[in-house]
Amino acid sequence: MDDMSCSYIDRLVDFGLGMGVANQMVGIMNQYMRTMDIPGSIKSMPKPLAQMYYVAIDGRAVGPLNDSEMANMIYMKRVNKDTLAWMPGMTAWKPIEQVPEILKFVVLAPPALPNP
Repeated sequence: MDDMSCSYIDRLVDFGLGMGVANQMVGIMNQYMRTMDIPGSIKSMPKPLAQMYYVAIDGRAVGPLNDSEMANMIYMKRVNKDTLAWMPGMTAWKPIEQVPEILKFVVLAPPALPNP
């Protein structure tokens, strides 16, 4: 073997070792980036807690009701904008029309079908 072939092999070995080290560095950096908590990113934001509602029907509290249950109660006409409601954080029962978080379900409910 001449010096040129040894030099060529040495360069290939150096290149291979360099690629191996670079590959490991990229792997470590990717792993770190996946576990890193970045302020303001979607990953670091906690999921909102499901809201719970209570309504007064026939003089008794019914609940806790989640969003879909509340929407269903309004759709089935068991409650309306005048029904008393309460949710965590409120100091007293209020008519639904004074509770924006619940009133949105009244507004989104479809109107009654017209009589033929």
